[in-house]
Amino acid sequence: MYFVYAIHNPAHNKIYIGQIENLEERIRLHNKHVFGGYTSQFSGEWVLIYKEESKTREQALVREKQLKSFRGREFIRKQIPR
Repeated sequence: MYFVYAIHNPAHNKIYIGQIENLEERIRLHNKHVFGGYTSQFSGEWVLIYKEESKTREQALVREKQLKSFRGREFIRKQIPR
């Protein structure tokens, strides 16, 4: 089972969209700034705002790409708690 997820950093109002097998561990690593990529650039905590399950990695990659499109990002922005 794979997860497509979106996390939000309220301190900088940034969103990250990705896919992974172990979602809880991945979010923990984002918050520890283990990765040298996008999420490490911003201080503050990353909060899970959206997730969905996919049976295969291929399906997760397709859905991740959809969510990273303009309309997909509009959908994800609506998931941010106000």
